[in-house]
Amino acid sequence: MSAAYVLVVDDETGIRETVQEILEDEGYEVGIAEDGASARAAMQKRRPNLVILDIWMPDIDGITLLKEWSVEGLPCPVIMVSGHGTIETAVEATRLGAYDFLEKPLTLAKLLLTVEHALEADKLQQENIGLKLHSNTVQQPVGKGPTMQRLKEQVKRIAQHDTWVLMQGESGSGKELFAHYLHSNSSRKSGPFIDVGVASIAKENSATELFGSEQEGKIHYGRLEQANGGILFLDEVADMEAETQARLLSALETKSFLRVGGVDPVQINVRIIAATSKNLEEEVQQGRFREDLYYHLNVVPINTMALREHKEDIPELLTHYIDHFVKHEKLSFRRFTVGAQNQLRNYPWPGNVRELKNMVQRLLILGAGEEISMEEVQSAMGSAPQKSESGAMPSPVSLDLPLREAREQFEKLYLEYQLQQNQGSVGKLSKAVGMERTHLYRKLRALGIEFKAK
Repeated sequence: MSAAYVLVVDDETGIRETVQEILEDEGYEVGIAEDGASARAAMQKRRPNLVILDIWMPDIDGITLLKEWSVEGLPCPVIMVSGHGTIETAVEATRLGAYDFLEKPLTLAKLLLTVEHALEADKLQQENIGLKLHSNTVQQPVGKGPTMQRLKEQVKRIAQHDTWVLMQGESGSGKELFAHYLHSNSSRKSGPFIDVGVASIAKENSATELFGSEQEGKIHYGRLEQANGGILFLDEVADMEAETQARLLSALETKSFLRVGGVDPVQINVRIIAATSKNLEEEVQQGRFREDLYYHLNVVPINTMALREHKEDIPELLTHYIDHFVKHEKLSFRRFTVGAQNQLRNYPWPGNVRELKNMVQRLLILGAGEEISMEEVQSAMGSAPQKSESGAMPSPVSLDLPLREAREQFEKLYLEYQLQQNQGSVGKLSKAVGMERTHLYRKLRALGIEFKAK
């Protein structure tokens, strides 16, 4: 992982160069700016991890710059410094989001300690955001069976090499979970993990979301730049629209990109993990995904397993999710009987681990008593498909229909079910199914699904 990049903005040459030397000796990468104009240019060229900003400068004062940067939220911690600051100035800087206020002359120990604490606080904040976003996600793969153990060992070995990875597997089989697991075992584990749900980004916003934008001097840092020094996880990458695919390919080849509306290239050092539940080779053959981008992403392939391929882990998964919901959602503890567990081990799990997790939550919410019986499981999964004598799974949609009609029928059944699971909330449904809300509204109306519009 690359060292933290610190931008030092001060009009006094001696102070600027001294601070640069001190920080570089401590292993930081340092950029310098002598006034407000050059600070703006430096921020435009590259997003820093930390800014040390002097208040009094000949052209633009530091408070004005801080106000500009805080309009859309500060992109990084800012430490303000001044040789003749006042309490009012320090209060104003803090109100605008500055991490700390230091008085000149700067002492070496105080400076280094403040820089270290600012970077650590920012890292913890980003980790807390990630934990909230993924509060229902297990961060360690669960399962001690031989199949799961082999997959975990494979991911740990791949994590040691800074190559791009393509994860393929059925929906709900844990691709994002294994991406986090890879990150936590890699040399970039102290760097950011930025998650991009490609399918949930509106087509017209995809380039801005990924690459950022520049407009009238204002900079929006995209996900690719936010992931600098760490990992960018592209979930359902097969759904990326063609123009964004081309821009991403160029960025991967040159290790730089242009923000939307920008003119100067931005350098990046990012590890890419792409994931898809589709067959990406088929997508390439059908002309829906760029062949050259596919080969760039598919340096090391990882195939996540369907739950039916490691059924021996089902008892441990059941126990894990019971403990999870009891702890995090304060649900009453219940345990599965041996008969119920056998029933679940013989179920094909088309929705994989995600389906198992949702089932456990449903049984804890709706059921009563200390034990979950086989009859209760059968009732909860009453609409679940059962195998025929030939071993094939019957389809809820007629397979004699034309593809388009069959797909529409399935989408209607699927979205009606998910809408019910999310208490009729389109906002929750959008997150659950990974669709941008505007597109989801159009889809619901097109399929004739009733919902409560807010």
